[in-house]
Parts: sequence; C-alpha cells; structure tokens
Amino acid sequence: MLFNSIEFLFFYVIVTLLYFLLPFKGRWLVLLLASCYFYMAFVPKYILILFFTIIIDYFAGIYIEKSAGKARKLLLICSLVANIGILAFFKYFNFLNENLTLLLSEGGWSNPIPFVKFILPIGLSFHTFQAMSYTIEVYRGNQKAERHFGIYSLYVMFYPQLVAGPIERPQNILHQMHIKHAFSYENMIAGGRLMLWGFFKKLVVADRLSVYVDSVYSNPELHNGSSVIVASVFFAVQIYCDFSGYTDIAIGCAKTMGFDLMLNFRRPYFSTSVPEFWSKWHISLSTWFRDYLFIPLGGSRGTKFLRFRNIFIVFMVSGLWHGASWTFIVWGALHGVYQVITLLIKPHGIKLEERLGISKSKVLYVGKMLLTFVIVTFAWIFFRANTMKDAITLIKDLKTTGAAPFLGNGINQFAHSILAIVLLFVAEWCMEYKPDFSLYRHKYAWVRWGSVVATLFIILLFGVFNGGQFIYFQF
Repeated sequence: MLFNSIEFLFFYVIVTLLYFLLPFKGRWLVLLLASCYFYMAFVPKYILILFFTIIIDYFAGIYIEKSAGKARKLLLICSLVANIGILAFFKYFNFLNENLTLLLSEGGWSNPIPFVKFILPIGLSFHTFQAMSYTIEVYRGNQKAERHFGIYSLYVMFYPQLVAGPIERPQNILHQMHIKHAFSYENMIAGGRLMLWGFFKKLVVADRLSVYVDSVYSNPELHNGSSVIVASVFFAVQIYCDFSGYTDIAIGCAKTMGFDLMLNFRRPYFSTSVPEFWSKWHISLSTWFRDYLFIPLGGSRGTKFLRFRNIFIVFMVSGLWHGASWTFIVWGALHGVYQVITLLIKPHGIKLEERLGISKSKVLYVGKMLLTFVIVTFAWIFFRANTMKDAITLIKDLKTTGAAPFLGNGINQFAHSILAIVLLFVAEWCMEYKPDFSLYRHKYAWVRWGSVVATLFIILLFGVFNGGQFIYFQF
C-alpha cells in the first residue's frame, strides 16, 4: 500500500481511530494486524519471510540475554547469519551469479548454477537492519530482551516505517510500544503538518521531476550535456523529496498516535562538505553503519590509512546495501573517495581560510555548499543510471553542447518543475536559517492554518497522482 494513494488515506484514518478508541491492552494487536495488512498489500506471501526472521530474533534475544561467554556470541552470530542470509539470497544471489557467469565465460566455462526468478521483498534491507540492531543491542547489554512476542513483532512490522525507514533502534521505539498514548491535539497537528509537507515533497516535487529524469535516463544516448545536467540536478532533488517525503509522512503518521520516530533527514543540500551531507542524509542508515560496522572495524583509531580504509569499506557496503548492481557500488565508492579527500585537505583548507581572513565569508560558505551539491549530484548519476554502460554514456554526454529539450508536457511541465524546486528550497531555507519565519510554526494562528490550506491547495492543483511507488521501496 502506497502512502500516496486513496487506499492509504482510508487505512490511516481507520487505524488511527481504532487505536485511540480501543482499550490499551488491545492496541498493539490493532497496530500489528494493520501493519501486516499494509505489508501484504504489496506481495502477501513475503510476509512469511518477516515472520521467519521475527521468530528467530525474538528467541535469539531472550537466549542471548540468558547466556554468557561463547554461547552468547554464537546465538548472536546465528541471528545475524539468518538475517543476512535471507537478505543475501533475495537481493544478491542473481547479482553474484551473473558476475560468476561472466567470470567463467572469460575462461570458456559455463555456469551450472541456475538463476532464480522472484521479486525482491519490499523494504527487505530496512527491516533486516532494524531486526539486526535489536539482537546486537541485546548482546551489548544496551537493551533488555523483549518478552512480549506481539510487541517485538510490532517493533519489526510497525507500518509507518516498515518498508523505507527510518531504521529504528530498539532503545528508541520498543519502550514506546508499552506506553499508553492518550489522544493529543498537539500531536495530531504536528504530525498532520509533517505528513502534509511530506505529500508536498512527493506529489508536487518528486513525481513531477521524475517525468524529465525518466525521459533522459531511459535514453541516455539521445541527450546532450545540457539535458543530462538538468536531469541530474532534477534527480538530486527528486530522490531527496521522494525519500525524505516518505520519512516525513512516516514520522508524522506515527506522531499522530503518540510515537516519536528518529529524525532521518536534516536538509542535507545545505551542507558545506560531503561528511556534513552524510550527517544529514538518511541519518538512521548512516548511524547504523557507524555503530555496527565502522566502529567495530576500528573506527578512527590507529593510523590514517586504517581510518580511511574503514571509511571506504563502510561506503562500499553502503552502496551494495542500496542495490545489487555495480552502479550502486561505484556510487558508494565515490562517496568513500569524497570522504577521504575531504579529511585530507580539510586541515590545509582551514589554515588557508584563516590566513586569507575569509573563514567567516558568506560567499565562501555558499561556494562550499554549491560545490558539495555538484559532486553529490555527479555521484547520483551512477545511482540513477540503469546500467554502468548508461552511466558512462551520460557522463560522456556532459561534453556535448546544445539546449536542454523540453520533454513531457513541454515548457509548462518544465516551468512547474522549476517553480516546485524554488518553493521547496525557499521553505527549507526558512526552516534551516530563519525558523521564526517558518509558516507552519508562525506565532499567528491564521498564518499557520493559511499555510496549511495553501499547501493542500498546491498539492491538489499541481500534484502528480500517478507517480507510483517511492524510490527507496526497491531497497
């Protein structure tokens, strides 16, 4: 079930009403059944995969807590192997088999391993990582094992963030599922506004930009440098609005019922460096890799080489997490290179800025922001391209000249896209630098409610309601 559908509107209203109308003891069951229904609206049979991992991790958590020494570690390993094994089979089996076939063909051999035909379970990477964080935190002693099987199932299945995050930690969300949340007008208003802003991002910005982006990236050989630049900039905005829009709806939806989910985006395109970008983009995944991969690898301890190695490994794995394709791996590797280069030149850059007396220059600040946006957008080419061949073609197209053609509905479509981007960045600039001017939080009620009505009007007038599923559902 898609957030951007009429079905979800009815689903959300009914589930929220039932949640507050029913006795507290039955609320977890309502949310769990609703979450199962929500997930089964995509591919019903894949819910069995979730139940399989839920059962394993539920008992693993209990026995890890009871055990000590090697037995404790073995139980954690069994839990992680089960989760990673399922993820690897469904997401990476055919990718690895394809590369094995190519490798064997170079030596004149054939690959006897058959390919498997199946649809990737939606949001598999998200709920796998959330489940893994539970057993790891129980093992580390930071979280008590959950004895209530229904509550633990709800922790993995909670429908607002089930298929595209945020990837929650048990310390943040599990205890909230034991609390009786009373109806709160403030929560309903705050959550509703956040959901509305998420719908604006998705329907007015992301799905409108996708028209131009899809046209260019589906036929890279037909386009020149101008159209590739426009499409790549559009995609940078599209993926941000698509993913952060989903997150806003998810957090807002949970907020209306009294649940606080973690912040997942903090206006990343106002960053002045790639490390800062990653501190504001997909925060739940960035911190997951930091805590469960980067630090166990050694983190920043040891020599510069070891630190840079650890950073590069994390970003390579992050690329692979996003998809079973060399395009994602290259995208991750690029960001690893960006991180290392930034760390190498940062001390010299700070000294140079101080020597020239421009360390507090607004022009320099904006310049850094634009440079960060440009190099992040360049990396997005690999993320969005269908194949490595297409990515290379698009990069070669950057050398060619010519005007960017108007696609789809012509100049009107293009103008609406530009207007949507301008509205987005003006609003986000106010949120970031002038929070007192933020219309949703304005001191006058008529301004707050006027902005809500205006946003709703813009969505109904300019929204694209046939844009399909969210980009990150495929991960």
